[in-house]
Parts: sequence; structure tokens; C-alpha cells
Amino acid sequence: MIQLERRQQFLVILLVGVILFGAGYRLAQMKERAAENNKPVLEQEEIKENDGIKVHVAGAVARPGVYQLPRGSRIIDAVQMAGPAADAVLDALKLAAPVTDGQTINVPGLRDLQGAAQAGAATGSQAGTPAISSTKNIFDPPAGSMSGSSGTALVNINAADLNQLDALPGIGPALAQRIIDYRESNGPFGAVEDIKNVSGIGDKKFDALKDLITVY
Repeated sequence: MIQLERRQQFLVILLVGVILFGAGYRLAQMKERAAENNKPVLEQEEIKENDGIKVHVAGAVARPGVYQLPRGSRIIDAVQMAGPAADAVLDALKLAAPVTDGQTINVPGLRDLQGAAQAGAATGSQAGTPAISSTKNIFDPPAGSMSGSSGTALVNINAADLNQLDALPGIGPALAQRIIDYRESNGPFGAVEDIKNVSGIGDKKFDALKDLITVY
């Protein structure tokens, strides 16, 4: 009788131990699942941050500022996020071009391009060339040929090709390509001084170029 009671006690203790072990194991699983459920939110935010790129949209837009876009986005995507203004000249941008992290996209407005055209016309008038007609396409050069102090034709950095830019002093093929890439991404140069925004062109190089280039 005593032996039976001891056996029963052993079985009870064993059963309680199994129950406690099972409960502890189940609780540990629940905690592990809860921790895993909290991870994806943070991981997704980190992945989303790492996969995105930031670009600065300025100029003729309703909401200028810095925007985060997915990698592989195009210039048109950034412009649409900022909301193009009513006078935005989107055709001046290469809308299908991919954007890069840290890029600045300057959306030109109609007034900006008209101002650049008028500035070019004024320069042409001072050099003895007629002023541009108000009805003429703002991307067309002023009537007559513009020339520098040496009598050579000025290079329009808004329209010059790789060879024309490469012919300028201090501008090699690589820098000429950067000038073309810059104007395709940011729109036409509003003034000759804006060429200094291109990486590799500082004040010293600009001083050697300013009498040889123009914008219109």
C-alpha cells in the first residue's frame, strides 16, 4: 500500500513536471513569436530607407523640397511629387532620365526661359545684333551671330554639343559631357555663371570661359 502511494506520488510529480515544462516551452515560443512580429516593422523601415534615394526638386513647382523616391525612379516621378507649377516648362527637362541620390532637379518656368532669352537678346543688341522677337521660340538663338571680344562666335552652352564644348579652353571630353548631363537633368542654364554649378568648373576656369560662352 505504501509502495503504491509512493508510485502514485512519483507519477504525480512526473506529470506536474511535464505540464510545467510544456507550459514553459509554450510561453517561450509565444515570446519568440511576439519578438519576431515586432522585427519586420523596423526592418522594413530600414530596408525602405536603404532602398530609397533623396532628390531636391526646386524651381517652378508647387512644393519645392527634398523628396525620397524608390531606386530606379525617373525625373518625371520627382517632378510629379513636387507638383509642377502652371508655368513649368517640362519639355526643357529630360523627364525619362533616371534620378540619382542627392540630385537637384531645377524645373524651369516660362518666365525663367523668357528672361534668359531676353538677356541673350540684350547681349546681342550690345554687340550690334538685332533683339530677339517676342514671338520667336524662346529656345531659338537671337537673330544674327553673337561674338566675343575676340570676334569669334560665342558658344551657347544650352545647345552646344560635345565637340563644341570640348573645344573651349580647359574643357575636356569628360567635363563637356558633365555640362551636357547637367543641363539635361536640371534644364537650360539661366546665366553663364550657372556653369559653375557643374562639378569641375570653379572661378578660375570660369574666368577663362566667360568671354567665350553665352546662354539663350
